[in-house]
Order: sequence, then C-alpha cells, then structure tokens
Amino acid sequence: MYKPLLLLITLFFNVSLAQNDSIFCQQLVAVKQLVADKHYQPKAINDSLSQAVFDLFITNLDNDKDFFLQSDIAQFKTQQLQFDEYLNTDNCLFIDSFKTVLAQRIKNTKTILESLNTQTPDYSGGLIMQYLPEKEYTYAKNLDALALNIEKVVALKVLKDVLNTNHDIQYIKDNFETLEVKSRLDIVKNQLCVLEEFTTNSGGLDRYVKDAFINAFLQYHDPHSVFFNPTEKLIYEGELSSNQLSFGITTEKNKEGQITIAQITPGSAAFINGNFEVDDIIISLTANGTTFNTLCVSNDAIKAFSNKEGHKTIAFTIKKKNGTIQTISITKTKIKVEDNAIRGYLIGSDQDLGYIKIPSFYTNDESLNGRGVSSDFAKELYKLQKQQIQGLLIDLRFNGGGSMQEAIELIGMLIDRGPVTIIETNQKETYTIRDVKRGTFFNKPIAVLVNSYSASASEFFASAMQDYNRALIVGSTTHGKSSAQGILPLDIEKNLGFCKITVETFYRVTGQSHQSIGVIPDIKLPSIYDNLNSQEQYYSYALKNHSVTPTLKHNPLAKLDYNYVINNHKQRLKSDSTFTNIANSNIKLKQSIYNKGKKYTLTIDDVLKNQNNKTALYNQVFQEQTNQALITVNNTKPTQQLLDKNPDDNRLNQDVILQLSKDVYIAESYNILKDLIKISQ
Repeated sequence: MYKPLLLLITLFFNVSLAQNDSIFCQQLVAVKQLVADKHYQPKAINDSLSQAVFDLFITNLDNDKDFFLQSDIAQFKTQQLQFDEYLNTDNCLFIDSFKTVLAQRIKNTKTILESLNTQTPDYSGGLIMQYLPEKEYTYAKNLDALALNIEKVVALKVLKDVLNTNHDIQYIKDNFETLEVKSRLDIVKNQLCVLEEFTTNSGGLDRYVKDAFINAFLQYHDPHSVFFNPTEKLIYEGELSSNQLSFGITTEKNKEGQITIAQITPGSAAFINGNFEVDDIIISLTANGTTFNTLCVSNDAIKAFSNKEGHKTIAFTIKKKNGTIQTISITKTKIKVEDNAIRGYLIGSDQDLGYIKIPSFYTNDESLNGRGVSSDFAKELYKLQKQQIQGLLIDLRFNGGGSMQEAIELIGMLIDRGPVTIIETNQKETYTIRDVKRGTFFNKPIAVLVNSYSASASEFFASAMQDYNRALIVGSTTHGKSSAQGILPLDIEKNLGFCKITVETFYRVTGQSHQSIGVIPDIKLPSIYDNLNSQEQYYSYALKNHSVTPTLKHNPLAKLDYNYVINNHKQRLKSDSTFTNIANSNIKLKQSIYNKGKKYTLTIDDVLKNQNNKTALYNQVFQEQTNQALITVNNTKPTQQLLDKNPDDNRLNQDVILQLSKDVYIAESYNILKDLIKISQ
C-alpha cells in the first residue's frame, strides 16, 4: 500500500539531487569561462592547478583539521592530480566522494560529543594539552585519536568556563563536580548546535562542499577572487538602514557558527570608534547588566538583542584577527544626512596642525549622507583651514581600501595636474588615469600614517603622495595589494551566483608596483603587528610584483632632504622607551603565535596558570602604551557647535578625543610633521 508513495518520494529525492548536481555543473562551467575571459591572470588547467586546487579544497573543507582522519586524506590524494581532468571534461560527480566522507566525520564528531553528555573527561592530569602553531596542525590518526582530541577540547573549554565565571579557586575546587556538569552540558550542547547549523543552514553540507571547491579553484588564481551565492552577494554589498539609532554594525554568521562583523556603516558609532573591523568575531554582547553569548544563536537573535529599545549602550566582546580579545563599549547614534562620516581634529597645544582619520575609502552609495569620503574629507579640511592649520596628518592605519575613484579624487585635491596611476587589464593593455584639475585644495606639508593593515586604495593614495613628494609617509610597510576586483554574475539569465574576481592591477606613476611588497614608509615606526605574516606576500598564490613602462611623465615637487626630520625622530626615540617596548612586545607576540607552547595538564591549577600567563602576556603586549595624554586634541569650532546640540554624539566624541590624545603614533607623527614644516619653510 505504501510502495507508490515511497517510489514517489524516492523519485523526487533523486530528481532534486540531479537538479542540484546540474546546478553545480553549470556553476563550474561558468566559473571556468569567467576566469578565462575576465581574470587578470588566468592559469592553465593542468596538473599544477590540480595539485594546488586539491590542497586548497581540503583546507577549505577542514581548515583546522577537526574532522578528517589521516586515512581520509590518503584516500582523497588518489584524486589530487585528476581535478584538471574533471574540469576539462565538465565532470562534477567527483564532489560526492568528498561530501560523503565529510558527512560521516561530522556524524562521528556528533556521536563523540553526545557521549560526553554522560562521560566525564579526565581532570586528574591524564590529559595533556599544548598550543601548536597552525602549520603544525595534524589530522587525527583514527577515530580513537579523534575522540581523544574532542575530549581534550571539551575539557579545556569546561575548565576555562568554570574559571571565568567564578574567581574563588577554593570554591571551584570544593564544588567542581556540580560546576563541571552544568558547564560541560552547555558546552557540548553548543558544539552540537554549531555542527547542526553547519550542516543544515544555507544549503547545508551539499552547498558547503561545492562552494569550497569553487572557491579553491578561484583562490588558486589569486587570494582575492571568491564565489558568492546570491544571498552572500547581498551581504557583501550591504544594505544600509535609514536614519535611525544604530551602532552601525552589520553582522552575519560564518560557516563555523561564529557571529562576525560583515559591514561597518561609515559615520556610525562603530565607524567613529575605530576599534571595530570587518571579520571581527563577536563573542558576547552586554547591556544593562545582561550578557548575551553569541555561540549557537541565530544572527536574527543578535539583531534582536542589539536593536532592543533599552539597549542603547552595549559592550561588544570581540576576537580580533590576531586572536586577541577586546571589550569595546559604544552607544547608538543617529546619523543625519548633514553629518560627515569622518571628522577633522586640531592637534597640538597650539592647535596648529590638523588630523583626519580615514577608516575606508567609502563611496556615496555606502554613506548615509550620500557623499563619498573625498567629499567628506574636503568638508573637514575646509574647517581645519579656517583655523589656520600649518600642516595635516592623514591617518590610514587599518584602512583596508575601498573605492579607487574616491582615492583618485582625494589625490587630485592635494596635487596639481598629472597622472595618478597606471592600470593594466587582463588583456595586458595599460592606460593612465590622470588628475586633470589644475591647482590644489591644500598646499601645506602633509604626513600620512600607515601600518601593515593599510591596503589597496589606501596604499594607492599613500604611494601617489610619496611619488609626488607631496607627503612624508610614516609607520609600517603597508599590506601590499595592488589589484582591483569586480563582482560579476556567472550567468545573466540563470541564478548561478556571482564571483568577486580580480580583473586588473594598478601601478604607481613611476611604473613600479607595491604588489606583495607594500609601500615602504619614509620613517618607520615599530608596530605590535610587525612580522606577523599578515601581508599580501604571505598569501598563497598572491600575484607577483612586476612593473610597467609609464607613458606619461609625472612632475613631482622638489625632493626635500629628510635627514633633519629623521635625525630628530631618532633622538626622541633614544629618550622615550615607548617604541622600544612596542618592538619587544612584538617579539613576544610573534613567539606566542609561531612557537609551540609548553605542555600542561588539564587540571584546574595548570589551566589557571596557563590562562594567567597568557593574559599577562596579552595585557603587556596590547595594553595602552601610556595612560596619560601625550598630545592635545581639540574639535574644530563648527564641529563643537554641532556637538553642543547633541549630547550622545558629544560623549562619543570625547571618547575618541581621549583615545587620540594617548596614541603614541599620533604624538610622534605630530613631532615629525612639525619638523617637516620647518624644512619646508
């Protein structure tokens, strides 16, 4: 009686699978064609590609080696030189073998986790833990080894949780059995929840594995080309809210179940604060004494908590890209169309220099006031010039780039006519972009502050300032990205998704490139982020550096002799240990990331000791280098008049001023700029 229904269900299931595989096949064909037609540097589909795509694909599937066994990798390697054949013959059925194994390992992981609901890990000292740098991660030898790894991870999470929620060690020891059970059940539940969302949300495991392969193919061509399904494209491009109270943070949930920052609205509280970055992981939100942990919760629940009417101020506990944990409190603000997304300040006791931080090169489409960063910059610079500033400090630290056109507009304000960049297309044709407007908006000395996280459009701006001898570049060598991407559909008529793909590269007006080497500052300042291998040159398959022949000569200003400025800078550093401490802290941070840690047992005492040592290290490394003001910072008169009418914005602004006044890089850049003014005169 049930056979017809069963047959119908089976047929429907098979048809659904066939349709899904058909879509994946179409996507592979479309991605291949798009890369061949549009990518700046398409690569041949051969054994070299096959080996590289295999490695990237396995990494995408199990980045931290949490699921696969060594036997799985050995099985997969039988196909590592066949991917070029799959691609050349449009064979998409190979994906099923990887999906099947991953599904089985996730099932194994769930079973092991569920067993820990009733089995207590060994807290007597029998479990040994050791921090390993990423390059030393290994796959589990077998299921028993996988189970042991999971037991260690859960035990460590339990001990950390118990220690973090109660600081009375004797109380913890006396009541450990009760505290342990409650914590373990919660942690196991959360881990299972992450796995459940991993396998069911946004197309589930099927979509995850297929997207991982498409991205591996794109990543082999360069690290900035990536596949978006239609939903991901909307998230990437972002949809800004209307003028309402907001923190200015758009969140999303990544494949690991973590809530991350997807977008920061220009001009918002988070944008002005300057400590938030895209891809920061949000660990918890605290408002009015209530802490909301983000593990195993939906993105909608995060939005509901942050948008709750009574939650005007929230403390965001976030995990940065370097692994450090920070807690940052911000208050919702209303962004009005007449307000600027960026703000200029007067620095120095004489209020004789201007300071403008540009967190990103946003466009008029991305800003609630309908203006791009160049327009906002001009408005703030006008205010500063009305107060007779003698020089300007432009802060591009942690500026990941944005609109090249906005950067071109900004360069045009600060130089006379001439070329600003050379573009090379995927057809290896070059053309020069020029600033055709005669004259400058500001002609006094400029210093530009950069670091290793200044990338793309910010590097483009800094390099033009350097090539025209228009500004002194101060800080760390920049990221090293000189490629441009465009978002293109895989198929105009079919809903196959999109690719953000590298379509061209750009060069300095000299014909040289900062690709993979960065913009080298005229005066280097030690940074806590030095030598952390975070720049472009350390990315797998990053584009190589090369040059082109310029066809249009640029006319730089006369090159100044910077020896006076550099010597004075060195003399100041001799009597100030701050930058020496920063350099020493950087060495300790690098060692903590790239060296093996000491082995310790999973006991209350050993975990507490290890946790205290790590906290002490990070407090030393990332603490404010000084708790006192190093430089006077003031608002311009027009800005202060607006702030006097807006108490909330005024309080936020005072926090920003306090941060700026204690910033050792701004203080030293001020001194450098003062010396630059002297030699300019």
